[in-house]
Amino acid sequence: MPDLPATMTAIHVDGKGGPDVLKPIEMALPQPGVGQVLIMVAAAGINRPDVMQRQGLYPAPKGHSEIPGLEVAGTVVATGPGATRFKDGDKVMALVNGGGYAQYCIADEPCCLAIPGGLSMEQAAGVPETFFTVWHNVFERAHLTAGEWFMIHGGTSGIGVTAIQLAKAFGANVIATAGSDEKCDACRKLGADLTVNYRTEDFVEAVKTHVGRGGVDVILDMVGGDYIPRNIGCLGDDGRLVNIAYQKGSKAEVDFLRVMLKRLTITGSTLRIRPTEVKGRIARGLEEYVLPMLADGRVRVVMDGTYPLHDAAAAHARMDEGAHIGKIVLTV
Repeated sequence: MPDLPATMTAIHVDGKGGPDVLKPIEMALPQPGVGQVLIMVAAAGINRPDVMQRQGLYPAPKGHSEIPGLEVAGTVVATGPGATRFKDGDKVMALVNGGGYAQYCIADEPCCLAIPGGLSMEQAAGVPETFFTVWHNVFERAHLTAGEWFMIHGGTSGIGVTAIQLAKAFGANVIATAGSDEKCDACRKLGADLTVNYRTEDFVEAVKTHVGRGGVDVILDMVGGDYIPRNIGCLGDDGRLVNIAYQKGSKAEVDFLRVMLKRLTITGSTLRIRPTEVKGRIARGLEEYVLPMLADGRVRVVMDGTYPLHDAAAAHARMDEGAHIGKIVLTV
């Protein structure tokens, strides 16, 4: 590998606010610690938590990089003590706790995955955050199984396009909500059996009409707020509701008698604060069950567009517009 520089370019969050607070800066090259690798970043995915961090609503965990970016793809260029799974020159994609919007990024080795053949660096950078999240919440926590009905809100988000494909790949029936007819059409092309334009239709009524009184089995929700009681109304007996974000707020009025009578499970999770060993276990599940699907094309990374690292503000503006379908990725 070439000699490493002393400094690198990274994107700094200069205050709190809109995309314009994202500024390129020069900073010291990070050094891998115990069980870590240093990745020369080729591409970094953009996710909703990055937007929340930019707005001052989701600070980096204590002790981790304040540079935004939760997923990267690139080449291992250095390893810390105890890191033995990957070596210099290996091509990897990684879930990180921050630091992705940079030329180099530290990753805990258990959270790294070898890039499947056929994926570009840009595509690989769109895998970790969304696939870790969907696999853990839909399959490990909610235990979605073949033949069940699954509903995803925000079907054209990075999470949404991943959830639709994985649910279909494992034999479930899929309902996706989205905010336009164009987005609904995109969800159907990815395999959704039913789509609901939430601006013109009531998803609760759509479930009653198309699924029947039994309702759906699993819902993955990033909206929260008044969606919470409506989701409960959509679930059938022994249904499972998983919340992974609260764009409309985390508080709601809920009649728990409905929860009791239908024996519902309400759960949720966030990945960023979880221990490395937990994320590593999720990574091993992805290696066994999901990476082969990416390698053979049964599941793909849906890309909205790419932007150079120094145009991170433009990439965030694209996400803020809400018109994107799939992943937005920075190239380095």
